[in-house]
Amino acid sequence: MGVVREAKRLVRGVKVSWREDPTRHDIEAVQTNIERVGLVIKTRWYLVAALCAYSMLGMWAYALATPLERLAGNLVVPAVAMVFVIAYNTFYQATYRKLGNIAVLNHAQLMFDAVVVTVLVYYSGGTHSWFWTMYLLLILEAALILPKRWHTWAIAIFALTLNGLVVWGVYFGVLPDVGVPFVEGELHRNFTFVSVSYLWQVTVLVGAAGVGSMMISALREREGVLARHVIADVKTGLYNRTHFNRVLDNEISRAEYIDRGVALIFVDIDDFNAFNRDFGLEAGDTMLSAIAEKIRQVIKECEEGCASETNIIARYGGEEFAVLLVQDRMCESPTPEYSLEIGQALQVAIGAIELDGAGVSASIGIAHTDEAGYSAEAMLSSADSALQAAFIAGGNAVRASWQGSA
Repeated sequence: MGVVREAKRLVRGVKVSWREDPTRHDIEAVQTNIERVGLVIKTRWYLVAALCAYSMLGMWAYALATPLERLAGNLVVPAVAMVFVIAYNTFYQATYRKLGNIAVLNHAQLMFDAVVVTVLVYYSGGTHSWFWTMYLLLILEAALILPKRWHTWAIAIFALTLNGLVVWGVYFGVLPDVGVPFVEGELHRNFTFVSVSYLWQVTVLVGAAGVGSMMISALREREGVLARHVIADVKTGLYNRTHFNRVLDNEISRAEYIDRGVALIFVDIDDFNAFNRDFGLEAGDTMLSAIAEKIRQVIKECEEGCASETNIIARYGGEEFAVLLVQDRMCESPTPEYSLEIGQALQVAIGAIELDGAGVSASIGIAHTDEAGYSAEAMLSSADSALQAAFIAGGNAVRASWQGSA
């Protein structure tokens, strides 16, 4: 039992979304990770192109001072490393959308890259090599792509460790020297030179990790603040239409994956223009805020006792609201009957609002995946059709898409 439990823990640790019943945030995390994997792949193609161009020109320059046989022998392993990079980058590009729920995929790619850079460092002079600066690009890439600051530091330490194995491995004679033109071989065995060179590499790479992770963390924090402002409606504090539609797509995908039902409810205030005309725009804004609060109260009852709040409420238009029901009062998926019950409760709650003796009524349209299927477009269309049926009935009515136009 202990072995099985530990195995499950390890699996959960390497995946973004591992739950049998993944949440909306799990799905968004998977999508974000897929985007980051794609960015790593795109960045690597630029680096591969630059290295190939440099290698061609470098071979020409070295060939002027080095016998071709010796040069070719030194280039065999670096060439194999480059082919390996091209091969696994091609593989990732073909499969990364399917493997996007593997959280450590970005880490693995960056570690592969660090190993390849280490091979290039060793075969281009070790302590004297200019290729160690490629670690700097990997660290900055890690700061941009990896989700946590310590991940960047882990890549930096991994790169320094690999580079240290080359530098000190040659110094202690564990690794043989690789003859490179214009390089004084005895310096590989000079402790002062090796120490000062490696300490400079440590200084630069640690500095890059510190500055890069700090700057990216500040940018992500700022992005988070802006994102919170972007998704909210200023007047009511509810989510806005853009965010609601994005959540709707995610939740319907999740519901189809785990075979659960969700319901979409449209709430439109009857003849709200007349209310604004009779009582003024300020009173209209106050009424919208009161309606938003009533909807919150009704929907909150669905979430009492549940581990998380998954139902979503949005101001969908001027006087139109949208509710996405993902769970009922028992924390189960809402049935069509329960969705209709909530629609009727919303109608009663909104009709009970009074501001200085004035009130409003609401027309409500409901769609459910049992009838519309697992498609955001179909759900929106079905809910809108049900809402139109409520209008045709004279307003202040609740209609469900599976009831037809009656």
